[in-house]
Amino acid sequence: MNTRLAVATHILTFLQTQGGRAATSELIASSVNTNPSFIRRLLAQLAKAGLTTSQLGAGGGALLARSAEKISLLDVYDAVNDEGALLPVHEDSSSLCEVGRSIGGVLKNRLTAAEVALREELARTTIKDMATGVAEANRIGR
Repeated sequence: MNTRLAVATHILTFLQTQGGRAATSELIASSVNTNPSFIRRLLAQLAKAGLTTSQLGAGGGALLARSAEKISLLDVYDAVNDEGALLPVHEDSSSLCEVGRSIGGVLKNRLTAAEVALREELARTTIKDMATGVAEANRIGR
């Protein structure tokens, strides 16, 4: 597990709050509290997936490539997940053991069901929902 999904969601939500103004990796990094080079790597993955675009020149930076209501958290997850299965199964158990020869298949069925549920939940939430939630949290927090 890593934080790429959370940071990528942060990036896209931040871009949504910019009102169409391009944001530099340095500006985004200051919001995430991380290194701009990490932000640039994630922006490259998000751009490859068609979620962000870049504006060159003075005032340039990252922008959403499509409307926030058309970007789901599942889109974000798929863009930054390069590790394959979310919950991989150890494949080298001993076939000589009753547990070892069967645990992989049994566990894989359960983990696959969990991943399907996660994907369904991520598909229900958009970047617009996230930006609305952030605005509401800030309104209540004041």
